[in-house]
Amino acid sequence: MAASGSGSVFGKVLGTAAVVAGGLVLGAAATAAWATARVARTVITPVRRRPQNQLIRAFDETAGTVTLRDTPDAAMPGRFGLWWGNETAYAKLGGLIEREDGSVVRELERVEFGTLRAGRARISGYYYLQPEELGLEVTSVEIETDLGEAPAWIFPAPADAQDGRWVIQVHGWGASRQEGLRAVRTFHDAGFTCLLASYRNDGDAPESIDRRYGLGGTEWRDIEAAIEYAVSHGAHSVVLMGWSMGGAVVLQTITRSTALEHVTGIVLESPVIDWIDTLEYQGNLLRLPDMMTRAAMRLIESEWSGPITGQGAPIDLRSMDFVARAAELSLPMLILHSDDDGFVPSTGSRALAAARSDIVTLVPFDTALHTKLWNYDEAKWSAAIGDWLREHVPAEAVPEDVTRRAAAARPQ
Repeated sequence: MAASGSGSVFGKVLGTAAVVAGGLVLGAAATAAWATARVARTVITPVRRRPQNQLIRAFDETAGTVTLRDTPDAAMPGRFGLWWGNETAYAKLGGLIEREDGSVVRELERVEFGTLRAGRARISGYYYLQPEELGLEVTSVEIETDLGEAPAWIFPAPADAQDGRWVIQVHGWGASRQEGLRAVRTFHDAGFTCLLASYRNDGDAPESIDRRYGLGGTEWRDIEAAIEYAVSHGAHSVVLMGWSMGGAVVLQTITRSTALEHVTGIVLESPVIDWIDTLEYQGNLLRLPDMMTRAAMRLIESEWSGPITGQGAPIDLRSMDFVARAAELSLPMLILHSDDDGFVPSTGSRALAAARSDIVTLVPFDTALHTKLWNYDEAKWSAAIGDWLREHVPAEAVPEDVTRRAAAARPQ
């Protein structure tokens, strides 16, 4: 569940299954079984190619604008990325200028590469593609995991804030480390070193044998390795930030890892709090028969379904309901979620905030869609995180020997 359109990928494939299931062939057992298996495989299979579900109608180089078909993504205020030409061209979009007659006109801030032309496109929550775009010092490192070396980016804290506070960014379904680039400046300004992690099967980190997502149930091991890396390089206070499925990964990490001594807080953006709730929501949204959605979940959870789904081990979806497991949580937590998410319902975030109001701070949005909260209202998003950090993970006076060790261990 990623900011860059993974929801639309998921929806497109499930939508195909819905058409099949809802059509004249619904009564055919073989077809229904095929559609159910397709749904189950889609949930756990990493996506590499995203659908071009937007339409560019025109570019105006002189005015610096682009005209798009009117869709919720195309019409939302804020800053976004725009891909077209089968991913061969990319530009940064600015604010909404005009909306009428089924079209929207947006500011074209900068064409990063590719040739201007009308046609199919997609809008991305990724605004930055490369870490160097932020204008901050950055280092590429490799983190040793049980599958091999997983690449990561590290943005050191400002020189006057080397007090050992780190944040580890955990991206979502179908996404990559680029997802967390939007958050770096906010944490950097708050005095944090930022580590943007990769994890198994995301296209950067090593693949598992089955090349399938564990929906947090396997990926947490790579985030545990990232925590250990951070601590060995001077971190004494670690915040975990998870985006979408990355939220599920973070929640699995804090309930399964043994390397949590230095983890002091959690930030979740559009998170999967409860996988069953999320999958049922997706099924209802796409008008899948309830029986098909339940059957797909049973496949994901079953010991015998490996040949059908391709997964190496069953996934216990019920253990991934953190509303039911709310009593097990103890770390302060900030959740940012939009009620119009359209992919991961905000119901889980709201329910967890209600169940654990003693530790959970919920900052709701109304119209920011899925993992596009920064894009929609950067000021509100950044202020919410900055305020929460100051209250729950404040800067501390660090002994001189800790500062020296942190400087000596700093990645080169």
